Amino acid sequence: MLDTHCHLTGYKDPAEVLREAADASVDIVAVTEDPGEYRVMRTRLGRRPGVHTALGMHPLRAHSFTPADLARFLRMLPEATWIGEIGLDYSPAGRTTRRAQLRILEAILADPRALSVPMTVHSRGAEVDTITRLAQSGATAAILHWYTGPANLVDDALAAGLWFSVNPAMCHSAKARQVIDALPVDRVMLETDGPFARHRGRPARPSDLSAVIAHLAARWALAPEDVVCRLQANRLQLLERGEDT
Repeated sequence: MLDTHCHLTGYKDPAEVLREAADASVDIVAVTEDPGEYRVMRTRLGRRPGVHTALGMHPLRAHSFTPADLARFLRMLPEATWIGEIGLDYSPAGRTTRRAQLRILEAILADPRALSVPMTVHSRGAEVDTITRLAQSGATAAILHWYTGPANLVDDALAAGLWFSVNPAMCHSAKARQVIDALPVDRVMLETDGPFARHRGRPARPSDLSAVIAHLAARWALAPEDVVCRLQANRLQLLERGEDT
């Protein structure tokens, strides 16, 4: 299994989270919020098996990013195997920085190197603009992480070639379950968004993805092992799309 969106540095004991993930046969995409965090994470993790460090510029940090920060991000693109967390956030927390967020996202998507690797994308309150920008860029290896927008936009995202990642918290939300039920099985990935998402009253961890597998098995009327095989096939398809872009 693959956790496509995990804030590894947010845990009190990242080493323990990594051990648990390895024991549960879960690979991790460790997202970052700025190029500096990416550099530190890459140095600390090295080439650890089963962990992919993602190069990010979080939209809620847009007000603090300078042109030099964006230039540094773009310089690092050739070494990145994943991108994230990037995107847009028009919730009350990000409403006043829309212009800065759009400027950063559009600059990232305008660079062809960003389209050659998978990316995990934030879209809270900004679903229309996020889907539109991704569609215009031709990014077909982009994952909408923890999608909370209207269900009627799911078809637009699917038509644009986008993917959706499902976390344990979404399995307990009636609105999120509507979105999950609208997704074709070949466009679904997994995530935790840990430690910010919660599972059973505590921060979600990559080893909790078995709960998502069980939920999908029930919704899709498949055995859990068949769900795992489907998701493994999705992972390969996602990587192939990035390579073909």
